[in-house]
Amino acid sequence: MATPAATTERSVRAERTGRFALLVATGILLSRITGLVRQRFLSHYLGLGDVADAFNAAFRIPNFLQNLFGEGVLSASFIPVYARLLAEGDDAEASRVAGAVAALLALTTSLLVLGGVLAAPWLIDVIATGFSGPKRELTIQLVRIFFPAAGLLVLSAWCLGVLNSHRRFLLSYTAPVMWNLAIIVTLIAYGSRPQASLAIVAAWGAVVGSALQFGVQLPTVMRLLRRLRPSLSVASGNVRTVIRNFGPVFVGRGVVQISAYVDTVLASFLGTGALAGLSTAQMLYVLPVSLFGMSVSAAELPAMSSAIGEAQEVAAYLRERLDSGLRRIAFLVVPSAVAFLALGDILAGALFQTGHFTRSDTVYVWAILGGSAVGLLASTLGRLYSSTYYALRDTRTPLRIAILRVVLTTGLGIIFSFYGPRLFGLELRWGAAGLTVSAGLAAWVEFALLRRVLNGRIGRTGLTPRFLLQLWIAALLAAAVAWAIKLAMGVGHPILLAIAALAPYGVAYFALTTAFGLPEARTILRSLTRRR
Repeated sequence: MATPAATTERSVRAERTGRFALLVATGILLSRITGLVRQRFLSHYLGLGDVADAFNAAFRIPNFLQNLFGEGVLSASFIPVYARLLAEGDDAEASRVAGAVAALLALTTSLLVLGGVLAAPWLIDVIATGFSGPKRELTIQLVRIFFPAAGLLVLSAWCLGVLNSHRRFLLSYTAPVMWNLAIIVTLIAYGSRPQASLAIVAAWGAVVGSALQFGVQLPTVMRLLRRLRPSLSVASGNVRTVIRNFGPVFVGRGVVQISAYVDTVLASFLGTGALAGLSTAQMLYVLPVSLFGMSVSAAELPAMSSAIGEAQEVAAYLRERLDSGLRRIAFLVVPSAVAFLALGDILAGALFQTGHFTRSDTVYVWAILGGSAVGLLASTLGRLYSSTYYALRDTRTPLRIAILRVVLTTGLGIIFSFYGPRLFGLELRWGAAGLTVSAGLAAWVEFALLRRVLNGRIGRTGLTPRFLLQLWIAALLAAAVAWAIKLAMGVGHPILLAIAALAPYGVAYFALTTAFGLPEARTILRSLTRRR
């Protein structure tokens, strides 16, 4: 007769996360599309001038709080414990853990929001040292507005942790649509105002959007938890486990955020438009990271965390899930990286070239985006490796490796951003591309270390050279087709050019990977055929 543990293990082994990953990707796609529309409106009204620099710098500072306490930290510390309790059928303890985490998170976030509002001038002096005069004053005012919005987004991330553990992925990842729509509506309604005044109104729109994002998730979360009783008690051993795991991940995310803020400081010295250009390029960069890296990682984390059985069986199970996820991620990220490098001007032009955002701004963003392509694959694959560590309740190994990555990113960033433009005879502002290149190189080091250490624990994992070679060949040949169309059309309307070049690029890539016999291509084509 099978034991409960064995029965649970078989049910975990039978779980298929492909549909869940699709739900995550769908939610992320909707939120990212509205995010790109939001950025297009911001580019239209603010361009890449001083007000745009102030707006983007202000948003990054409270975003530090959101990223520290938000989705990444809760996914690493809360979901593994909560999902394991659900797998064991202990719903009452799961609700107690969720309530305690919610209460502790709300208290801590409230204190930090208050401190951030009061300390905004000193934060600007540390983070955006290169700002002065009216630009600095506007940034301070925007920071004080954005901080409460960040606090609401942290609570929204707690909702995401609960929803993901119950496999309610679509709602949790679609909720940010409300945040983006609130800002878009604000920009449209008050677009005739001067740029500085419009930036302030848009920041208040972000506060309203944060409340909406939290509000649309809360009713479903309350129904799932039923017996939710927020409490600051840490008597439960599971709550203490969440807190214990929270510490290293909090520090790890903090270290990574320090790297992002180092980029902000460096960009503030690179001239007008550097920081805004960096932020605009990151809107495109995070799209494949979120769609393909985060979707698979978010779907796999609860499944991996629910694995119960003997150590060897769990290791084999994790290897199987990890390798499958890596293939799915790489299949879609490799063509994304090639598109950023070869067709970045088409992408940036179609999305942002309007109003105050000119053709020269498009080329500038393309250069920054091309630098991002260097580490795109490593960053997305590294996310899934980190999720595997979190499923094993090991948060310290990713922390140590993240610290090394940040040190490397900072050192290379200083060299590439300030000395790179001089080497090639360019204006200093082009050093923003050096920042993304340095981050990409550091991401490859982090990925290699994550894989090496994990392989020593659960056995050999990773992608085969043959598979990767086939992906890169298919993407480069497809890019050649798109490049030929681009040369034939010349510099025309950016949206028409994007339609004419990017559609053949995608078709050619899928045709070539299908010809190579890659199962991922055939799976996607079968899925599209069934839907049709």
